[in-house]
Amino acid sequence: MLVQNHSAEKRDNKISEIQSEFVVIGGGTAGVCAAITAARKGTKTVLIQDRPVLGGNASSEVRLWILGATSHMGNNNRWSREGGVMDEILVENLYRNKEGNAIIFDTVLLEKVMNEKNITLLLNTSVYDVTKSNENSLESVRAFNPQNSTDYVINAPLFCDASGDGIVAFKAGASFRMGAETKEEFGELFAPDKSYGELLGHSMYFYSKNTNKPVKYVAPEFALKDITAIPRYKAIGKDDKGCRFWWFEYGGRGDTIHETEEIKYELWKVIYGVWNYIKNSGEFEDVDNMTLEWVGTVPGKRESRRFEGLYMMKQQDVIGQSKFDDAIAHGGWAIDLHPADGVYSELSGCTQWHSKGIYDIPYRSFVSKDIDNLFLAGRIISATHVAFGSTRVMATTGLCAQALGVAASICLDKNIKPAQILENGLIKELQNELNIFGQSIPRVPIQKESNLITKATIESSSSLQLSKIKFDGEWMNLGTSAAQLLPLKANQKYKFKVLANVLEATDIEIQLRTSIKAENYCPELILESQLLSLEKGEQYIEFDFETTLGEDQYAFVTFMSNDKIELKNSNERFSGILSVFNGVNKAVSNNGKQAPPAEIGVDAFEFWIPQRRPEGKNIAMEISPAIEAFDNKNIGNGFVRPGTTVNAWSADLNDEAPELKVTWDEEQEISEIKLFLDTDYDHALESTLMGHPEEVAPFCLRNYKIKDANETILAEKQGNYQTMNSWKFEKPIKTKALTIEAEHPSKNVPASIFEIICLKA
Repeated sequence: MLVQNHSAEKRDNKISEIQSEFVVIGGGTAGVCAAITAARKGTKTVLIQDRPVLGGNASSEVRLWILGATSHMGNNNRWSREGGVMDEILVENLYRNKEGNAIIFDTVLLEKVMNEKNITLLLNTSVYDVTKSNENSLESVRAFNPQNSTDYVINAPLFCDASGDGIVAFKAGASFRMGAETKEEFGELFAPDKSYGELLGHSMYFYSKNTNKPVKYVAPEFALKDITAIPRYKAIGKDDKGCRFWWFEYGGRGDTIHETEEIKYELWKVIYGVWNYIKNSGEFEDVDNMTLEWVGTVPGKRESRRFEGLYMMKQQDVIGQSKFDDAIAHGGWAIDLHPADGVYSELSGCTQWHSKGIYDIPYRSFVSKDIDNLFLAGRIISATHVAFGSTRVMATTGLCAQALGVAASICLDKNIKPAQILENGLIKELQNELNIFGQSIPRVPIQKESNLITKATIESSSSLQLSKIKFDGEWMNLGTSAAQLLPLKANQKYKFKVLANVLEATDIEIQLRTSIKAENYCPELILESQLLSLEKGEQYIEFDFETTLGEDQYAFVTFMSNDKIELKNSNERFSGILSVFNGVNKAVSNNGKQAPPAEIGVDAFEFWIPQRRPEGKNIAMEISPAIEAFDNKNIGNGFVRPGTTVNAWSADLNDEAPELKVTWDEEQEISEIKLFLDTDYDHALESTLMGHPEEVAPFCLRNYKIKDANETILAEKQGNYQTMNSWKFEKPIKTKALTIEAEHPSKNVPASIFEIICLKA
């Protein structure tokens, strides 16, 4: 029994002091990815989250889907899903939770963090103050957990603010901005004016469900009475739920930090008023048995402070796809700005303008220009309001924050400050370490000297030569223009044959298209166009192009829309090969073509996008000469996803025992073997609500064995579903050869491997 008598002095809470190496404040996707990556590099890390669950806006408290460069598969950014830990989390969630249950996603994140022995996780713990060792350096942060009535003092040489509002950077005195820059400051033509508003607001969602009996609803007194106060109220659907109501937004005219509680009450007013409208207005059928299942209690914040780093991203970097020597990640979400009046605005809920492809994000934007041991992560990074409209989304922030986890390990190892990574070539070391972790920085391959595979001779039992995509699928109507995206060789003429069912005599227009920039997948350049006359009936169409490509890159064999024609598709699927359509995806402001006003500094171009499986099958065709982009020479080239070519070894489908043989002239000591496999970087893998057609990507190598020169099995995997498979050995293995014995994922999908990394002991 504990008895304490009256104390004349005030009592203090229990104080827990922690000495760490790296402190991450904020447990959203950015903070989680930063902490996991640092921990895996051996860095003692404290992750502090002020909520009871991880994930921030992706958590079950808010329930926003995670998105990034893939943009709901509604733009021209092919194979652009974020890599590394961000990819690992999304692929894990697909396997366990393809239905998109936000509560299950909570457990995926929590398990990933708890599995890391180098992470100390503090949930329900709010950082409220800092101490500084001098005017430019942090010494510690102070936090409080009301669940265990404990004050924490966490000391470390390095800190990462991923808190959303930037509490640590703010308290430390770092320079920040809040609101929109003028057009004149950075020459950003899309910078909004006062009438549109300078801040994006908060959003809150609700879920509903059907029961087996009538359920009445009596709205609370505070609920919105006049639904017409919401100009878009006719867009409300009774079956919509969760983040499909992203446009239930408010607060952009106010202080999105200090007025958050007031903003929350206004959003509750909207939600309960909308539900009253659905249930009791008489405008909706079959709602008697419907009830509210969940309403958010924490608003999802979009924007508040943005802190100034060593470089500030701007509109031109996004739209112009700027190249940076210190690139550590890529972005690809549209520049996505919202009217400050949110749900009460007469304007569209958002204005999205896409770039033609992904763009670089530089390391300098994550290093505070004022506080020398502070990294910036998440939505607070150094970017203008306009550029922030793209960099702010969660898959992008997670990818970027991974770089900070690795950067922290380099700083600790070399006893330097974050800015010093930009000196003496250390940025190259950071980039390489990141790529080994799966970051896949655009145009930056894994350095050959860090991978023993590059010293080896590689042979394969077979390599796919794509001369035919089988004519074994269904008929696909050409009501929408379609194209087969293929990696073609420079200065090579190609012939094609497709199978058509012509409903009545007509013409078909066939084009060879490509991108002006070889690394893009924007078919803006029409190299050749042909018009062929067709008679009614089923028939093969043969055609060839006289025009050739100036360099190796992807090209589009394009069939322009004609609803009198059906093309045969195929059940075969191949890594780095897909069909795209000049289609519409209104979720990301894609109406088939981007047609911006001339004065806002944004490009006009067409969208050619994939369809989600089980749709989006390849167009059946014969190709001559065969595409030989799947050779084993791709192993060791340092790229782990398609780029200007496939970058993968794929076996022939007729090869019953696909195998890669790696041999060295001399015995090697290997501490770790990593395989980079194909989990379809083109699939967006939204984390919640939407759901997905399969739990494992069809291209993924499921079953394989790795043997040494003596045929001893070093590693064996059955039922793999992850992108990266790492095999670390307690004692380095010594061998002059490795054999990887693989199985085709299915009869229609060949065994494929993007990259093998063998790390030195």
